[in-house]
Formats: sequence, structure tokens, C-alpha cells
Amino acid sequence: MTTTLSPLIHLIDDDAAVRDSLALLISTVGLRVQTWADPQAFLAEFDRQGIGAIVLDVRMPGISGLAMLDTLVAQGVDQPVIMLTGHGTVAMCRRAFKAGAAEFLEKPVNDEALLEALQNAVRQHVQSRTRHQADRQARERYAQLSEREREVLGLIVAGLTNKEIGRALEVSPRTVETHRANLFAKLEAESLAQLIRSYAALAEEQAP
Repeated sequence: MTTTLSPLIHLIDDDAAVRDSLALLISTVGLRVQTWADPQAFLAEFDRQGIGAIVLDVRMPGISGLAMLDTLVAQGVDQPVIMLTGHGTVAMCRRAFKAGAAEFLEKPVNDEALLEALQNAVRQHVQSRTRHQADRQARERYAQLSEREREVLGLIVAGLTNKEIGRALEVSPRTVETHRANLFAKLEAESLAQLIRSYAALAEEQAP
């Protein structure tokens, strides 16, 4: 996963004065900023794997901020988007949130409100990426299990004891213990609670 140590804020606004002032403001809290005057250039060039957030003006020539938001969502971009507008309406705000915007702020933007929104967005993005990475690793480890190991895992998640699992699968408790040990090793689980927390959903997906 891309490092979370240096989040990058993408600021998209066709007004140079706005870009410069907001970039200076955002940098005061230690966030890096990349400014864009052309939304199409941003779409073509920005790093979708990066950690950070997107600040997007609603009214721009060529493509509106709301249309940009739709495009970002359609492309699976997961960076939170904060919308800015000098001509906001309730309908526009509702439309932005329905499309997936993280925040909707009116110009002139309150400095503290923008910085708080950005810091929350970056924190949420880091947490989201961390969860997705953990889920991906869990699926990769689960894929290494044999069919019998998956059966044993499902029964462990269901709360059965080793003896009950043995009876259900018609194997000895010692064999269950062996499968259990293999599960902990392959799934890199340090405790039963971790095993259940990390793999309960996967085990339920495989249940008949």
C-alpha cells in the first residue's frame, strides 16, 4: 500500500488566486498540496493509489465539479472529495452528498472548517485503505486453506468445540487439533478471537 506518512491533497479550481491561497492554508497543517487548473489534466495524471483527499470546485469551465465527482466515483477513486462552491443551493448540496462527496463547503471558505474537513478526510482514507489491505490479505491467506481446513474454520467460527467438530466431520479430536494448528499458522492468527474476527465473514460466505 502507498505510504500513509505523506498524504497529498489535490486542489482543483480554475481560479489561480483561490488555488494559491488555499494551497498556502492547507500547507500550514503539514499537508502536501498539488494544485490543478484543468480538471481533465487531473483526471489523466493523478495517482489513484495515493493517500489523501480531493478539494474540488463546483463551477469550472468544460466540466462541472459535480460531473467530475460522478466520474471519480465511476472510476472507483476512493480519495474523499470535498466540494467548494460560491453559489451553493440545498439541491446542489444534496446532489453532492448523494453522489459521494465527503463534505460540501461554501466560498469564501472558513479556514478552520476546511482544515478540519481535510484532516478528517485524510484520517478516514488512511483507515479505509488499512481495512481494505487487511481484507485483501485475509482473502489471500484464506485461499491457501484446504477444503477440510475451511470446514474446520467454519465450525470454529460457529462456536463448536474440538470434540463437536470431530463428531460433525467424523474425525478424531487429535485430527481436529492438527487442522486447528494449521489454521492458526496459515492464517497468521495469534488468538481465537483474532481468528474469528478476521475470518468469520469468509467462513460464512463458504457455508452451504
